Amino acid sequence: MSAQRKGYVRPLDLRHGRVDMTHGSGGRAMAQLIDELFASRLGNNYLGQGNDAAVLPMPPGRLVMSTDAHVVSPLFFPGGDIGCLSVHGTINDVAVMGATPLYLAAGFILEEGFPLGDLARLVDSMAHAASAAEVPLVTGDTKVVQQGKGDGVYITTTGVGVVAEGADWSGNRARPGDRIIVSGGIGEHGMAIMAQRESIGFAANIVSDSAALHRLIAAMRASGAEIHALRDPTRGGVATTLNEIARQSGVGMMLQESALPIQPAVAAACEFLGLDPLYVANEGKLLAIVAPADAERLLVAMRAHPLGRHAAIVGSVHEDARHFVQMTTTLGGRRIVDWLTGDQLPRIC
Repeated sequence: MSAQRKGYVRPLDLRHGRVDMTHGSGGRAMAQLIDELFASRLGNNYLGQGNDAAVLPMPPGRLVMSTDAHVVSPLFFPGGDIGCLSVHGTINDVAVMGATPLYLAAGFILEEGFPLGDLARLVDSMAHAASAAEVPLVTGDTKVVQQGKGDGVYITTTGVGVVAEGADWSGNRARPGDRIIVSGGIGEHGMAIMAQRESIGFAANIVSDSAALHRLIAAMRASGAEIHALRDPTRGGVATTLNEIARQSGVGMMLQESALPIQPAVAAACEFLGLDPLYVANEGKLLAIVAPADAERLLVAMRAHPLGRHAAIVGSVHEDARHFVQMTTTLGGRRIVDWLTGDQLPRIC
């Protein structure tokens, strides 16, 4: 009797093996992929329940939930990959609402022929990011599409958190006089992706800023500053995010170009490619709208945290029935910082 007929299943070949259609069929091959590649790396007591849904404890407070699909290309880039990005991005979407992130769920769409070794690298990256953030991935799903019908791997993550009663950092709470703070250099993620995608070498390497921001946000909350709104400026960058808040709150905003923290390498890359760093995606930065009396106190608290050490006050909120975001340039003029038109950097997250 053969080993296969005795019930023996050969371990996954992570060196040479590739995803095939049986890995999404719901049978033995799929169970093996889940057990040997996903569960062995992402395992925890909740995921280990082995059911179609996880049963989870719930602390008091209001639920916050966010979901995000990740289609970044290339899958691996300086400073990260689609795996850690999918964890960080969803944690941040929950955290900027003032919530403590609690749990993650993930859905994987795999293309037939994708190397199992690369898939293992991505899952390892997710596991490390979730463990470092102390936000477990508690349930998930895997599907396989035919070769040529996908692009390697797509990942959707959903995050759940809890926010205390009375806390409200919604985008409709910006008020005239408020100060605008950015937590650090902008445009780093988008330009790292673009440099990798186009095989452009710069004198100084540009690395993605992908990071989970919930501990920085906890330090900001602990400062006691009166925070009115938080957002993470991902697709569309700082410009689009501020336009969203201005419209929600019915206000205008004025940025100071000279105050914007932009790495010289990022500025040079944007100039070379004809891009505006204000519209380039970030994956480890946040924008805070804070009461004017508390701006300096919040800035000190942010700079004391590793993810906020380059934080800067970059502008202010004012009355404007047109809800324009404008910027005073380094030459002393003014220009409108409008909504992003089109998609200058597709497949960025």
